[in-house]
Amino acid sequence: MASWCKLGLLLLLQSLSPSAAAAGSISLSVGESITGNRTLVSEGGKFELGFFSPAGDSNYYVGIWYKKIPVQTVIWVMNRDRPVSDPSSSELTLAPDGKLVLLLNENQQKRPVWSSASHARTSNGPVVAALLDSGNLVLRGRQPGNSSEVMWQSFEHPTDTLVPGGWVGLNKSSGAYQALVSWRSAVDPSTGLYMDWVDPSGSGQYTFSWNGTTVYHRVGASSGQRFASVPEMGMSSRYKYTSVNNDEEVSFSFEVVNPSTLSRMVMSPHGQLTMFDWSSESGQWLLHWATPTSPCDVYSVCGPFGLCDVASSQYCRCLPAFDAASPGDWTGGCARKTSLYCSNGTSPDGFLPVQNVKLPSSYFSDADAAGSSGDCGSACLRNCSCTAYAYSGGGCLVWGGDLRNIQQVTDGEAGSSTLFLRVAAADLAAASNHGGASANERDVILVASSVSFLTILCLFVFVCWRHRRLKTVRHDGSLLVFSHGHLARCTDNFSQKLGMGSFGSVYKGTLRDGDHTAVAVKRLEGSAQGEKQFRAEVRTLGTIHHVNLVRLRGFCATRRERLLVYDYMPNGSLASAMAGPSFGLLDWGTRFGIMAGVARGLAYLHEQCQERIVHCDVKPENILLDAAFHPKVADFGMAKLIGRDFSHALTTARGTVGYLAPEWVQGLPITPKADVYSYGMTLLELVSGRRNRDAGGRGAGHFPLWAATKVSEGQFVALLDERLAGDADVVELGRACSVACWCIQQSEAMRPTMGQVVQVLEGSLMVGAAPVPRHLEVFCAEDSRTL
Repeated sequence: MASWCKLGLLLLLQSLSPSAAAAGSISLSVGESITGNRTLVSEGGKFELGFFSPAGDSNYYVGIWYKKIPVQTVIWVMNRDRPVSDPSSSELTLAPDGKLVLLLNENQQKRPVWSSASHARTSNGPVVAALLDSGNLVLRGRQPGNSSEVMWQSFEHPTDTLVPGGWVGLNKSSGAYQALVSWRSAVDPSTGLYMDWVDPSGSGQYTFSWNGTTVYHRVGASSGQRFASVPEMGMSSRYKYTSVNNDEEVSFSFEVVNPSTLSRMVMSPHGQLTMFDWSSESGQWLLHWATPTSPCDVYSVCGPFGLCDVASSQYCRCLPAFDAASPGDWTGGCARKTSLYCSNGTSPDGFLPVQNVKLPSSYFSDADAAGSSGDCGSACLRNCSCTAYAYSGGGCLVWGGDLRNIQQVTDGEAGSSTLFLRVAAADLAAASNHGGASANERDVILVASSVSFLTILCLFVFVCWRHRRLKTVRHDGSLLVFSHGHLARCTDNFSQKLGMGSFGSVYKGTLRDGDHTAVAVKRLEGSAQGEKQFRAEVRTLGTIHHVNLVRLRGFCATRRERLLVYDYMPNGSLASAMAGPSFGLLDWGTRFGIMAGVARGLAYLHEQCQERIVHCDVKPENILLDAAFHPKVADFGMAKLIGRDFSHALTTARGTVGYLAPEWVQGLPITPKADVYSYGMTLLELVSGRRNRDAGGRGAGHFPLWAATKVSEGQFVALLDERLAGDADVVELGRACSVACWCIQQSEAMRPTMGQVVQVLEGSLMVGAAPVPRHLEVFCAEDSRTL
């Protein structure tokens, strides 16, 4: 009887096995299938394959995701452009010919939705489908000699994600390319608009493109370890990047040193290539790096007629007279509130100015309308396809069709222009009414304003002429030009000395401008420049404006004297604050604000102002604090103003050596990364309240070396100033300590840019633990005079 029971059970199992695989199977054989909520699981349980619906609606896909984390994170989608509506009526099966096929059961017929047939190699023996612990779905077949060969694998057909072991690149022989192509949106895995691409000519250059037509970002060729434009790739030892460029292929892949690390590289729906690490502590994916770093550098990230503003928390918004076409999804951009009207070259439409923007590309120049801005606007109205114009540099620029890639910039920033957007008469009237003035009122205001402007202009010319005649104060562009006698009176004959820096003494003064504005007057010493060259350099510095840079108000240049007039900072320098008892009263929030502000100021000098400036002497003495303890970087651009070898000024300046990057000592070329090193040292001082030439904890040697060692061990609190009594934001403390240790690396290639430092402090860029910079042991052993 028992034998009959066993035989019946065996027959039952055999009858079930061809129709469907059990839930959680590790492989599929011919005739087995996955349907409904059944899944295929990798042998180690790391990945799972099955049906999923990212939007929670009736669109289902077959995908692969991480099995052991609480957040479903899909790394590959099989039928991304052909969803099915019901998993229970669909099945993924291994057909008798050894091909994977996704079938949809309709009207008692099975219709193929997806198949590996067009991609797979043939096999002479049985084929098995298996999901590997790498996340790779493979078809294995038997070959002559009883050897196993991969007939097809998902790693050769990536969607938007690259995981360790996968690769992207170009087969030079066949021309076949494996690319990361973004999802359409966060809940729509269909083929998106953004993808990576390799130069087919064989140069090995990687680029990103929009819609397969417009290249918007060039990553460049890989050095074997990282791409030059993504220095964050070299900031963590947990990854190993591999780049191949030979006669057969150009490819890129990565591995993780620790197999337990979960990492993935994703081409996001917003066009940024992003690198994520899973944090089991926080239960979420942490961003390691992104390129391009700014979402506004991605072409058409806000869609047609969208405006990208990186300074806004929601960086996409619509242009005036437009509404979002699909709220929450910017791929569709914005749609007009009211349609334009144009017939036989006449139109009641008008224009709304959009100020301080970077103009979109793809314009054409209308030479016939270059006489004035009014002529340019009239030409646009006569052309029914014209959607906007700009009058720039005496030329008429005209756009037709959709406007894409418009970026909001700050007032006065290089490349800033005004775009005149064509809108319907109803929207123009609504904008005018919103402004609170009728057309007649605007005409009256315009006339009155013109008369007032002419009156003021005449008065201004007279005052300037009078001041020039009296040789006291006059204007030179945005700067004031002072006579030496005027500044002598303002400073009470240079009697109130505030301090002495690397380039001269600084005195407090009060302008005789009616507001009694307090200023700081720097008297330069050792200037070797002629007056004409000095004035030219000062004018350049006068155009640099940032909330975290000390404002240059004016100057004085005589045959014997060179003086600069700055805004006065009532709380002095960071160095003096750190030396006084009041520094212990600065809470963590104030200190972190100083850290972030200095980083933003330096990032502006390095990356955003029209003439890039390397400060070359970043230290607490050159960081000033206003009345609210907001930081202002001072003494930038001094090298050009004094016209002499800047390295000499630095190496002989007492108290500066501790901030010098190794390349100064080694006689190597100086780049913005030298400022990054100095900033890192300053950052450690702000956290700890100690100077970098101090000894470490409990006599443990050189303080920066001790601090870097503690940070590498994750002991961030050990660095915190004891006067704060542990009252600090632990997350911000970790960010500050981690990025400081990356900043003080010996190799400048391993240091971040100041823009990346800002991102780390703000939390939009994650970095791993930095290696301990052993070169600091030299500073432990040698005296600063030896250096």
